[in-house]
Parts: sequence; C-alpha cells; structure tokens
Amino acid sequence: MPKNKGKGGGKPNALGGEMPIRKMKPDAKKVADRELTVKVKTARGRKIGSKLWLERQLNDPFVARAKKEGYKSRAAYKLIELDDKFGLLKPGGRIVDLGAAPGGWCQVAWQRTKGTGQVVGIDYLEMEDVPGAQLLQMDFLDEEADKALKDLLGGPADTVLSDMAAPTTGHKPTDHLRIIALAEEALGFAETVLAPGGSFVAKVLQGGSEKQLLDRLKRNFEKVAHAKPEASRSDSAEMYVVGMGFRRTSANQAPQD
Repeated sequence: MPKNKGKGGGKPNALGGEMPIRKMKPDAKKVADRELTVKVKTARGRKIGSKLWLERQLNDPFVARAKKEGYKSRAAYKLIELDDKFGLLKPGGRIVDLGAAPGGWCQVAWQRTKGTGQVVGIDYLEMEDVPGAQLLQMDFLDEEADKALKDLLGGPADTVLSDMAAPTTGHKPTDHLRIIALAEEALGFAETVLAPGGSFVAKVLQGGSEKQLLDRLKRNFEKVAHAKPEASRSDSAEMYVVGMGFRRTSANQAPQD
C-alpha cells in the first residue's frame, strides 16, 4: 500500500483512508526522556514496587504530555493513535466508553467527534466531570448497567470502546483469561447496541488463546485488526483488538423494547 505522505507520515488505515498515526518525533522523545530522568529514593515503609511505579510515572514522557495538554491520563494517547490509524471517531457519532475512569478516552472521543456527537462513559470508580460526556458510576457487569447505558444513548452507537482490565494477579494465564472475559462482555454489549457499520475496540493481552473472541469478531465485523499503540508501555503485554464495519444479522439482532 502506498505510504501516507501527509504531515503525520502514517500508513493508510484499515478502512482505506489516510490517517497518520500521531507519534512523538524521535529527537523530541529523546529530549523528553532525558529531561524526565528522575530517581525516587526508597522512603521508610515504601515498598520497592511502589518506588518503581512512581519512578516510571515520573520518567514517562506520555505522563508529562498528558499533564501539559490537559488529558486526564496518558491512556488518551492510545486512543488518539487508534483513531488516527482506524478512523473510529467521527463528527456526530455516538460513542460508548466502557471502563472510562479517569476519563482520558472520553476527552479524546468528545474532541474527535468535534463536539457534535454523544459520549457516554461508565466505570465503577468515581470520575471527575468530563466536558461534553455523560458519565455513569456503575459496574459495567451489573445487570442494570446495560439498560442505563442504552437509556443515556437513546439510540444505536457508532463506536464501543473498552479499555477495561481486571486487577492483575501476576499469573499470566489467569490474567489473560480475565481480560478476555471482559472483552467478551464488552463485545456482547456492542453486538446489541452498534449501528450497522459501527466499530469496536477492546483491550486484550498478548499471548494465550483468544481464538473464540477473534472468531466472533470476524463473524460480526467486515474487518478485524490488532494494534499496539506506541503510547502502550513497551514492557506491557496489552494490545487492542479492533472491529470495523459491524454487520447486523439475525444472530446478533438487537432486542426490541
């Protein structure tokens, strides 16, 4: 495929459009990394794991960028990259963000829909308000959550996003099964609410089997892809599955009210 010659220098996206992936320029990233090299002393009572986490946060260029640019978390840049690559967020679109706290993805969704769409986020954690977004403090797995989300939407969604992740145990097979289970729950919701042609994004972990999830995505979407944004930490196994071009069939027909 021809390379995108636009300002961003990205590859053509999976839908055939040219949407450059926003990246930090190598020189700028080196400067940011050098300027942010901070060592944290181990205070009395502070665990080594907490020290390493704090040190990583202080030295993370995406954390610094998020603070400077007003995003609620570094995760905002993951969605920016995914949208640049796949064209998920369009003006006037209805967007659902599952596992929305602290709200960085809702911010990006509202910006990318040019303030003309509808953004609904849900998380069991308390969130500060996000301008333009409607937020629910509920566990997505609660029985009432499905109806509450659909009531707020008031119609079919154009994109369902899931950045949900269960607390890690350190046991890779267990952690993988937990995050795949969340992705499948998110997909189940998407299948009942997405408009034809809609998109779906969910976080998964590299390694292990996700065949059942991928087979289901391939049945219900015209195109399916994997992506690991540059904003994902290099030592993290997280990546994202992306479904584009939702196909409404009798098998996934949304229930009638």
